[in-house]
Amino acid sequence: MFTYQINDDLYLRMYSLEDAEALYHLIDESRDYLKEWLAWVDYNTDIESSRDFIQRTLEGVSETGGYPKTLGMFYKGELAGTVGFNEVNRTHQYATIGYWLSEKFQKKGIVTEACRGMINLGFNEIGLNRIEIRAASGNKKSQAIPERLGFTKEAVVREAELVNGQFYDHIVYGMLARDWLTKEKEA
Repeated sequence: MFTYQINDDLYLRMYSLEDAEALYHLIDESRDYLKEWLAWVDYNTDIESSRDFIQRTLEGVSETGGYPKTLGMFYKGELAGTVGFNEVNRTHQYATIGYWLSEKFQKKGIVTEACRGMINLGFNEIGLNRIEIRAASGNKKSQAIPERLGFTKEAVVREAELVNGQFYDHIVYGMLARDWLTKEKEA
């Protein structure tokens, strides 16, 4: 099973169907927190919903040329959230990263480091040229991730997402492979 070690405390791992119960409980315990910005939370109503999500992520491996599209973030051995490529376009060599983290794992740098891992995977292993991260205009925590990683704020897509009956603009952040590789060499 694909595992990507980030540091001593954090690794990314491809989901298996056996993770469905843990995933559902993680979502359920942070449901109110997560649903402020994530429309799908209301549709994950039971363990079977989580199992269906995992099955779809396993099928998504073909979009990346054999790499997992969606990974669980495991912090000190415990499932903490999800990070992955929401969209992969191999023809034009770009992907969009999405993520969510349980409320109890906040403020540990988990998402920033998980995204750094996904970016390295995308540029170094999959051969992408461009990676985007999109964040709702009001979601300052989510915007902080690409900003911290040195992404360029490129655009605002008006009313791109409907969550809880309200439309939110998306701020689009972009990173090119050549810029990331230069940035990482300097670090």
